[in-house]
Amino acid sequence: MTKPRIRIAIVDDHPMVAEGIQSILESYDDVEVIANLSSGQEIIDTVGALNPDVILLDLNMPGIGGLSTTEIILERRPETRILILSMHDSPEYITSALSHGAAGYVLKDVPTDEIKRAIDAVMAGQRYLCTGAQGSLAPYDSSDREQLTNREQTILLQLAQGKSNKEVGLALDISVRTVETHRKNIKRKLGISSTAGLTRYAMEHGVLQGTGVRL
Repeated sequence: MTKPRIRIAIVDDHPMVAEGIQSILESYDDVEVIANLSSGQEIIDTVGALNPDVILLDLNMPGIGGLSTTEIILERRPETRILILSMHDSPEYITSALSHGAAGYVLKDVPTDEIKRAIDAVMAGQRYLCTGAQGSLAPYDSSDREQLTNREQTILLQLAQGKSNKEVGLALDISVRTVETHRKNIKRKLGISSTAGLTRYAMEHGVLQGTGVRL
């Protein structure tokens, strides 16, 4: 019995990049490229009908960015594996993508066969970081600084967009007091005393990258 081919959707707003990746993947007999889209909104709107096994998702796109798209896709179709494609190898970008649920992170300048290895790895239930991403992430993971929880990262993103405690509470369906507690913990962990400092940290550490937010 023939094994079903891996259904791949490519989402990248750079046509040459997307077409190049599609051409590479179509050379493999066990892969089927079912969609080549240019925005996060397009894959959000069509993921139910497409039913992709793996989405190759550009991190930085206009409109809904890669991180927000990842969260929404996984809420709607948690069995989908999302591989982030990016030019950025900073640890902040990589850890942010993984914390939002991405199954892997691949730099756009990797050898062509590494994209296929990444797909096979995430289909096997593994997390995949390309060689450049692994090297970049290592020193960040070994940091002695207390790390933010996933919930704290989400709240930091909301606060960095200029939202009030009340607005964050409404968006996340939590009380204002809970937001205030998280806010204090975030400031303590990061050693930051002001909201402006939180926004600056978010910008400098890639927290806002891939969200579509422009400050």
